[in-house]
Amino acid sequence: MNHQEENIKLGISIGDMNGIGSEVILKTFEDNRMLELCTPVIFANSKPFSFIKKILGNNAVIHGIDKLDQAVKGKINVLNLWKETVNVNFGTNDSTIGKYAIKSFTEATAALKEGLIDILVTAPINKYNIQDEDFKHPGHTDYLNQELEGDAMMLMISDQLRIGLLTDHIPIKDVSKEITADLIIRKVKTLNKSLKEDFNILKPRIALLGLNPHSGDNGVIGHEEIKIMSPTIKKLFAEGILVTGPFSADSFFGSNQYENFDAVLACYHDQGLTPFKTLSFGSGVNYTAGLNKIRTSPDHGTAYEIAGKGLADPTSFREAVYLAIDVYNNRKNNAELINEPLVSRQKEFTSKKY
Repeated sequence: MNHQEENIKLGISIGDMNGIGSEVILKTFEDNRMLELCTPVIFANSKPFSFIKKILGNNAVIHGIDKLDQAVKGKINVLNLWKETVNVNFGTNDSTIGKYAIKSFTEATAALKEGLIDILVTAPINKYNIQDEDFKHPGHTDYLNQELEGDAMMLMISDQLRIGLLTDHIPIKDVSKEITADLIIRKVKTLNKSLKEDFNILKPRIALLGLNPHSGDNGVIGHEEIKIMSPTIKKLFAEGILVTGPFSADSFFGSNQYENFDAVLACYHDQGLTPFKTLSFGSGVNYTAGLNKIRTSPDHGTAYEIAGKGLADPTSFREAVYLAIDVYNNRKNNAELINEPLVSRQKEFTSKKY
């Protein structure tokens, strides 16, 4: 295998410029050692980004470019997507800023799709001010699922645990209608594949949480566990996928059961993210598993209340960069391992004398 160091091109969507996104980006790459790991390209405009840098008193040196092929290794490249003046007002919910956040994200996604960047890290957006006639998605994940190949799954990652979601940004009243055998099979297989290919886990152990309190109490509080979840788990297990459950969600984390598994699959957003953020807030990463391209994001939002004050913690964003690079390298190495044995056998065959 070729172990020569690769210049990984990291695309970054700017997110809501009135929030803390720009600050955590600047703080992350202010450390020049980060520039040895990848070449960042921020999809935005150098003028407002320079303004934000000045307000924050950040020492990072940015390099404005007009085309992706102008990106320079060892520099913080900012791709100028627009020319007009943009007014940044920290802590303000502004639909105009929302439009630029989505322009940055959709352009970065297009570059990822075309292979012009290798990985994508998205800074936080405000899901309210991004909605317009051209963008009607509840968040990043749904748009990525539309644009990229695969079956997108929100997978929250930290040193302590990995939590995936069967359903994500839908109302609670609709969750039970969405929980079907087909959905469980699809998501478990997506998670299992990602754990193998993206995280190098040979035989992943997956826990599925129940939908109802006490996992339905044998049908007393609901029938989804008995009628849908348990039979589907047995079917998947028989196929060689090490998934077990459904587990009662209220005691699963408090009793540290999650430590026995490589990943947990929750039925809905808050069932998974409440324990995740309790255990890992500020250092976790949102990874979009199941796609042919790599995208990560910090586990926090725009944090308007501290925007522009220099108080934002860059840990989660930095971890999102690390994870994106790790997954990229894992996928690359796994692809090389798949091809290498065949090549080796061919060389061995041609070298023998018969």
